[in-house]
Amino acid sequence: MKHSKPQSPTPNPQKIIVEKLIKSAKSAVKFAYTPYSKFRVGAAILTSKGKIFSGTNIENASYGLTICAERVAVFKAVSEGEKKFKALAIYTNTKDFTYPCGACLQVMAEFSPNLYVVLINNKGEIKQHSISSLLPHTFNKTI
Repeated sequence: MKHSKPQSPTPNPQKIIVEKLIKSAKSAVKFAYTPYSKFRVGAAILTSKGKIFSGTNIENASYGLTICAERVAVFKAVSEGEKKFKALAIYTNTKDFTYPCGACLQVMAEFSPNLYVVLINNKGEIKQHSISSLLPHTFNKTI
């Protein structure tokens, strides 16, 4: 009787990509500039070509000039020629989940109306949403 080694399960490529996206969002937090709120957010967006761009929130003394991590990640990708996205991860070092603001949702929907949004808290818990469930009525271009 011939014995063979047990085969390890085939890794799930989708799970691996989501794990990389989460890791990138968590890494981005260290670059947050939050001298006023001390609320640090990291985001990472996955393009349709498989590239990941990260961003973090950046505050300003003129608080209206503050920009969220999600828009930083999207704008970095767009400035590099990427305009089609699959997923975006948002990480905060809090027990609660942090949802994107309306401005960020609108920017994300501009480029990817079918975007998948992953929220991560400091316990490693994950919530997943479609952009359409978070922003069901986007403002669209009209011709």
